Amino acid sequence: MAENNNLKFKVIRGLFWKILEQCGSQGIQFVVALMLARLMTPEEYGTISLITIFIAIANTFIQSGFATALVQGKDVQEEDYSSVFWVSMLLSAVCYSVLFMAAPWIADYYRTLVLRELVRVMGVVLFPGAVVSIQTAFVARNLRFQQLFQSTMAAVIISGGVSIALAMRGFGVWAMAAQQIVYYFSLMLVMFITLRWYPGIIIHTGRLRQLFSFGWKILVSGIIDAVWQNIYGLIIGKKYSSADLGAYNRGEQFPKIIATNLSTAIQSVMLPAYSKKQDDPGTLRRMASRSIRLSAFVIFPMMAGLAAVAKPLVILLLTEKWIVAAPYLVLLAISYGVYPIHIINLQVMNAMGRSDLFLKLEIIKKAIGVVILLLSISLGIWPMLILKVADEYLCTIINAAPNKKLIGYGPMSQWKEVLPTLIISVIMGVGVWSLELLGMSVMITIIIQVAAGTVLYIGLSWLFNREPLQYIFGLVSNRTQR
Repeated sequence: MAENNNLKFKVIRGLFWKILEQCGSQGIQFVVALMLARLMTPEEYGTISLITIFIAIANTFIQSGFATALVQGKDVQEEDYSSVFWVSMLLSAVCYSVLFMAAPWIADYYRTLVLRELVRVMGVVLFPGAVVSIQTAFVARNLRFQQLFQSTMAAVIISGGVSIALAMRGFGVWAMAAQQIVYYFSLMLVMFITLRWYPGIIIHTGRLRQLFSFGWKILVSGIIDAVWQNIYGLIIGKKYSSADLGAYNRGEQFPKIIATNLSTAIQSVMLPAYSKKQDDPGTLRRMASRSIRLSAFVIFPMMAGLAAVAKPLVILLLTEKWIVAAPYLVLLAISYGVYPIHIINLQVMNAMGRSDLFLKLEIIKKAIGVVILLLSISLGIWPMLILKVADEYLCTIINAAPNKKLIGYGPMSQWKEVLPTLIISVIMGVGVWSLELLGMSVMITIIIQVAAGTVLYIGLSWLFNREPLQYIFGLVSNRTQR
């Protein structure tokens, strides 16, 4: 009992610091992005978006697999971190070489000459990115999220200041490129200082084989998912225009920053916590159930609210020139609403060492997604994206199906638990959206919408969905008393 209470305290404390780190860093980056959006055009944003897609896929190849294996493994030694470090450096060099040579082809394919230089310059983030993934695994393994918070905040402040200064001097797309480069290098250096972990000159092939036996399935799954997550951006950038891609990415920015931050916090903290209980299905079921109910209680109303205030929010923060991003925001907010549920189900499988199931699910989901994409791509951009949203909700059932057998917690049980939250969130969203019809100024409209939405959601939750609300109040009360 004492051990469980100690683990619970460490998990809650780790989750607190991880969420604080995610919200703090992404909040600053969000403000920086808004300032850059005001200084740049949709076409310039679309150009950078294309580059980040290719780098994201390369980063997945380098960082997925080994980093997850370092967190999940029962017996991880110091030499494992050093071995993974050197292998990651080798993979980074290979991936950067591929990007460097492919840069002219990428520029020609998208008919954007500046892509050649941008790909080659921004590609250097692969090296510090690989180091940061190992440092983050060290943090997660030891639940030292306070140091991660300190390091990340320093990096986002430094990189944000550099990018804004360059944008104000008219450097355009190079200002955004500098932000990424400075962020990763400064984060890596600060984490070396705060964590006091440094790689040794050692490569233990036997230990690497053990890590790889688990990690290769996560690696393949990660690559498949990274390609899939970015394929719509690649298609929009090629089939339509950089301006369309820029609008798509600005619309995605708002829901993505909320959903991925919450999901990353859950993933970073809950994987090591789940892993400690990997031999106890009953405890895992209770932990997963609590995680899903709480994440849904937080994320559903946020996404419903974002969809409801899409138009005035875009006008207020990005100005009228970005109004084309509002419809994208609505659709993508609906899509990202179930993102944390995906993550929690997959983390349970990883924690139990079932990376084989993880890989099988990725193949099944992406095969279905490709069929839907091929059937919808000729219908136009909006039918294509609407079917993309439908596919996301279908995938919640696919991801949850194996957990019915593993821990007795399948898709029907999960949706039954989150359905009250979903219904209340939809009612709140419709009510918030209706306030836009009053015809008030943008600022006043958003203030009233946010206030009304908060009161309405908490009130309906207290009447019809009280348990998660009371649990959150209890956590806050305990945290305050400490």
